[in-house]
Amino acid sequence: MDPEHYEFTLGINLTPEEQELSVLFSGEGRPHPGHTVGPSVHDFYLIHTVLAGSGRFETETFSAECKAGDTFAIIPGMLFSYKADTDHPWHYAWVALQGIGVLDQLRAVGITRERPFAHSGNVPELHSLYTGIRQSFKQSAYPRLESLEASGWVRLLLHRFGRDNLDQLPPHPSEMPEMIDRQIDQAIRWITLQFHQQLSIDHIASSLGYHRVHLSKAFKQRTGMSPKQYLLKVRMDKAKELLASPLTIEQVASSVGFNDALYFSKQFRKATGMPPSEYRAALRNGNEKDTGGSNI
Repeated sequence: MDPEHYEFTLGINLTPEEQELSVLFSGEGRPHPGHTVGPSVHDFYLIHTVLAGSGRFETETFSAECKAGDTFAIIPGMLFSYKADTDHPWHYAWVALQGIGVLDQLRAVGITRERPFAHSGNVPELHSLYTGIRQSFKQSAYPRLESLEASGWVRLLLHRFGRDNLDQLPPHPSEMPEMIDRQIDQAIRWITLQFHQQLSIDHIASSLGYHRVHLSKAFKQRTGMSPKQYLLKVRMDKAKELLASPLTIEQVASSVGFNDALYFSKQFRKATGMPPSEYRAALRNGNEKDTGGSNI
């Protein structure tokens, strides 16, 4: 069980296509009262639909109190935050997307960077569509067919958004690996896509049907690192990218899964040999050689 949710389920696409629109993962959860995410940024599109309860979503230019039937969209590079209501925390479903056509698809159904929001009165249908997306990733022997099915569900979901917001509208199958290899692939993708969350290696292992020790041993044989070391490396690599942006150190820390900016700075210094502020200064001065090695 995810420590910040009463309920939490997730389906991850092992073979997202580099195409117009592809699903990365989809999930559903019931976070604890007051559960907060951000301020953060993502490098993929992330759409949430509130199924019950309420909460608040904010970007630098938009904010809304969200209730059942409301949908909010996070767009790559957008600084955002959202928080569950303290009395009636929301139950929501989400889907993450990538692709050169996603932004145009969202605009086509009335969701824009300026107004990343939509509403539908048919919550049961929306819930069913999200369930269809998530259950597409049922670990069959044909992951590319799973990806295709998930993309189909997403297009139906976007169609529903458009139908319910007409006033906002603008005038190769590869051989299947052994199961443990597939589960390691799943764990790697889970970490690389969910590193900004408060991940538990125990939770990942149990969700994949393995004991932590067994998964960690197989994971290290594949990658040369334990899952915990791999997670830290992914976070530090992303932090290096974000330190080249105007985000504050606190916002960078939150974006890579650290609630405590001081602890993030300590881990960053341990991994790179310098604190985040010094690394950023070296980047700005063009001293690439001074920002090189990782100690992970």
